[in-house]
Amino acid sequence: MLKALDDLLKPGKFRDYCPNGLQVEGREQIRRVVTGVTACQALLDAALVEEADAVLVHHGYFWKNEDPRVRGMKRQRLHTLLRHDLNLFAYHLPLDAHPDLGNNTQLARRLGLTVTGWLGEDDSSLGLVGRLPDPMPAAEFATLVEDVLGRETLHIGEAEDEIETIAWCTGAAQGFIDQAQSAGVDAYLSGEISEPTVHFARETGIHYFAAGHHATERYGVQAVGEWLARQFDIEHIFIDIDNPV
Repeated sequence: MLKALDDLLKPGKFRDYCPNGLQVEGREQIRRVVTGVTACQALLDAALVEEADAVLVHHGYFWKNEDPRVRGMKRQRLHTLLRHDLNLFAYHLPLDAHPDLGNNTQLARRLGLTVTGWLGEDDSSLGLVGRLPDPMPAAEFATLVEDVLGRETLHIGEAEDEIETIAWCTGAAQGFIDQAQSAGVDAYLSGEISEPTVHFARETGIHYFAAGHHATERYGVQAVGEWLARQFDIEHIFIDIDNPV
């Protein structure tokens, strides 16, 4: 399974903040995989209830610059995985960028966005550029995003302005707003917002939509889980551990 995932997501193309792939080795035979956004304790506990053999997530462990000591929360999580012989697979940037199963493409499909290019030079770029289904007032698009994701969307810009072209990158990618503005789109959507993002949007005239880090990144891991189920004839269960951020 690890080789299939690496062949699919190509982690070697990315300079990431964490190791991608098999982060914690468990039992060899995998018949049931649970997917989720983050390998939090609640997800691990739910995977045990489902009698899973592996957990696949977008946010795993061993992040750059984190405390390497195994204690407290980290100890408990690793204890759960090792005690129950549970595999943990994690793919961060490779899961954002995959052109078919990735977070950005999957979000586009749910919002009805047409992809016209990458927010960068090639397919190793994380964000995408595209168009809305039809030109619409910015406030109407914000409502559409809220309805699809089930999360309140923060919009920076004039509510009545009509928008049509858009760039997006899920998660904590608010810093790419300058690339979106340089691309000449009407709007940019990401998961989070920072204090400077507001001023950048106001002063350049680009609309910004902050739709939730967790909410925008629920879909890529589900798509990969379904892909694994088809490839290996195994069972896949997605478990959404709610997160308001």
